[in-house]
Amino acid sequence: MALVNKLRCEYKENPIGIDIRHPRISWQIQSDTRSWLQSAYHIQISQDPSFSRLLWDSAKVHTDQSIHVELTALVWQPGGRYYYRVKVWSDQGEETDWSDPAFWEMGLLDVQDWQAAWISAPIGLWGAESCPLLRRTFQVNKPVKSARIYATSLGLYEMLLNGRRVGDYYFTPGWTSYKHRLQYQTYDVTELLSTGGNALGAVLGNGWYKGKLTGKHRPNVYGERSAFLMQLHIQYENGTKDVIMTDSDWKTAESPILMSELYDGETYDARLEKTDWSMSGYDDAEWMVVDTLPHAKDALLAQENEPVRKIEEIPPVALLTTPSGETVIDLGQNMVGWVRFTVQGHSGQEVTLQHAEVLDRDGNFYTDNLRNAKQTIRYVLRGGEPETYEPRFTFQGFRYVKLNGFGAKIQLAQFTGIVLHSDMERTGDFQCSDPLVNQLQHNILWGQKGNFLDVPTDCPQRDERLGWTGDAQMFIRTSAHLMNVAPFFSKWLHDLAADQLASGGVPFVIPHVLSENSHSSAAWGDAAVICPWEIYQLYGDKRILEQQYESMKAWVEYIHRQGENTFLWNTGFHFGDWLGLDSKPGSYIGATDRDFIATAFYAHSVSLLAKTAKVLKKDHDAESYMELHTQIRNAFQQEFVTLGGRLSVPTQTAHVLALMFELVDGNAKERAAHKLVELLEESEFHLTTGFVGTPYLNLVLSQTGHTDAAYKLLFQTDYPSWLYQVTKGATTIWEHWDGIKEDGSFWSTDMNSFNHYAYGAVGEWLYRCVAGIQVDEDAPGYKHFHIKPLPGEGLTWVEASLESMYGLIHSAWRRLEDQSMDIRVSIPPNTMATVHLPNAKETILRENGLALGQSEGIQAIKPSDLGVSLTLGSGTYRFTY
Repeated sequence: MALVNKLRCEYKENPIGIDIRHPRISWQIQSDTRSWLQSAYHIQISQDPSFSRLLWDSAKVHTDQSIHVELTALVWQPGGRYYYRVKVWSDQGEETDWSDPAFWEMGLLDVQDWQAAWISAPIGLWGAESCPLLRRTFQVNKPVKSARIYATSLGLYEMLLNGRRVGDYYFTPGWTSYKHRLQYQTYDVTELLSTGGNALGAVLGNGWYKGKLTGKHRPNVYGERSAFLMQLHIQYENGTKDVIMTDSDWKTAESPILMSELYDGETYDARLEKTDWSMSGYDDAEWMVVDTLPHAKDALLAQENEPVRKIEEIPPVALLTTPSGETVIDLGQNMVGWVRFTVQGHSGQEVTLQHAEVLDRDGNFYTDNLRNAKQTIRYVLRGGEPETYEPRFTFQGFRYVKLNGFGAKIQLAQFTGIVLHSDMERTGDFQCSDPLVNQLQHNILWGQKGNFLDVPTDCPQRDERLGWTGDAQMFIRTSAHLMNVAPFFSKWLHDLAADQLASGGVPFVIPHVLSENSHSSAAWGDAAVICPWEIYQLYGDKRILEQQYESMKAWVEYIHRQGENTFLWNTGFHFGDWLGLDSKPGSYIGATDRDFIATAFYAHSVSLLAKTAKVLKKDHDAESYMELHTQIRNAFQQEFVTLGGRLSVPTQTAHVLALMFELVDGNAKERAAHKLVELLEESEFHLTTGFVGTPYLNLVLSQTGHTDAAYKLLFQTDYPSWLYQVTKGATTIWEHWDGIKEDGSFWSTDMNSFNHYAYGAVGEWLYRCVAGIQVDEDAPGYKHFHIKPLPGEGLTWVEASLESMYGLIHSAWRRLEDQSMDIRVSIPPNTMATVHLPNAKETILRENGLALGQSEGIQAIKPSDLGVSLTLGSGTYRFTY
């Protein structure tokens, strides 16, 4: 019997506080029956979880759609909760029971719904870096049915209600293009209210809004005053309502947090703590009245992406005394978050924790690569009993922590690493027979954990931590295998569109906090087109294309206006093949001509825009951009391909891009593929590619029939290679291939991050080619997909999984001692897959011991260049040959 489960609204399980006018719901189907396809659905919506009274009934809708079903029939009320349930029918006539109910809850939908005032501590009361406390009391004298808080801030905030923390979100309200978009969060606080006196409290931090940003430590990028905005909506059992809000009735006082900066850390003086300050009985007679500010509310919108949460805890693995006599704890993992610690001592005693990613070659604590980021926690004890502390408004990127002031009797149990990142659902995994490759996969995952903290940052430790567009587009498909990144990137792409220049140019970083001229490099600005297309492909999310289409189009038109020839891009600043190993001495930019790279990405973005226009049925645009793509491609060939079919730019990256973006064909394509392998042979199968070429290198090799060369690259363990970092003890991906050199010295001090996910894009090849899980461009979201594993020398088994919108996809292959193959695949209900079995012959191929003609679920059998190609319905299959 099939079941309908995993109901989701806008990717989320029972979300509260959304403001999407036409929410979309998705579900999965669980069935052991092979080839299970949905033929119809039935949706019911009610404000009663028993569904005794319906608001809307779809009746039976004949369609196989089970993801992103848009609900347009009703007008949703602010704060309203809506329950929904689903039943489906199979194409064989099976009818499921109703699913368990799920729900979503609307937030505040219009600016008129906000009655509260922005409040702030008066200017000049305390230091500019101090984090003020805010509070007010109120009465509850009737039984409460439900209570919701809607809150946001200029800066960061943490809320308390009757002494208890509200919610488990951190770094709220998140980082957006604040002038255009400011998120608010919704909290269910029904259980936190008390009969009688109640108190609300909040602490404000500088955060991204007014804290110091960029390598220049610029303060007040968005504004000079932190402020708080909140409404508490209480619904009583008798049907009446109250709204408690921020207004002039609130008071403020200095907090023990004397300084809190994202880069520099936090200073906390426990002697200044105010016991029970967020309780109703606290005496706040000496507190000051807050200022109310005339700040606008028209940029407010509900939280779009998953919030940052505490995800896991890591105990230290070692207590070290370095050659310099420093006391250092080792967490064993380069991580992002902070350390929770316990200390006991006398009043006024100060302890400090400094954070670093690596030790130097002598084993001493090393912070030069942090540049001006101090990453230091200072804590002044109140004295007496043991005191436990963890920061609120800062995060560090680190593996090692230097301790000062703790005394001689330090125990590792005093310290715990707290890992924080956007709480994205883990969706994929990759394991294989080689432990070094498994560690590489671990490093890729932890690079994502460390850099997906509300925005996709380049690095999480030095004085940067910015949403670099190039890094994001290079890594997006890899990231989507490991976690559900659709809401995360949707939110970030909305900020990209908001910060996009009137000319269509795209800033280097999103949100845009660099200089006015810091925009529109090829491969960086192309994130405006590449990222929405990838989200559509991987999640079947057509809405992201609709929302971003004008942004995508504006970027392409910006490029079209550049250059002396509108079909080549040969003007402006470009990062080129950033950090390419074939760079000239003293340069970070690889040897591949920048106009070659720019024109290649120009062609690629135009191609994706044409496809997007076709999906959206913008037929005129689709035809126009297809023609433009042809013209760019022709111009590229005239400019960069000789009459004999040779690329005029003789670098690995040039050949990779020409092949990946299909800019050459016929003899030129064959020559480019052959030449790429020649270049690798000349370097003894070591790459010279940088940020632009590396993500595509192994993919191109496999696509052109040179998977053996891709495997050789993968298994190199000396510099430069992915596994070189692993052999040097890396637990995340490095910014530089030789961040730590063979002799233990460092590549540089000014730009040497040890948690920089861009080169982790090799994960895409591991999932798509080694394990073989590939989306079908014509059936996005894995409605139809391919499993096309490419076994190679060095691995005896591989296993990978991906939780798609439809359910679990699984691919595993094992080469047995007699060289026979055992391949297992799982295909979720309501999907189909084409499975390509390498070197298989139909006559000897067996599925669960049966000849193919006797096996259910196999709908087509064809010979292929690789071996045998099978069209399969849903189910779990085991092939041996």
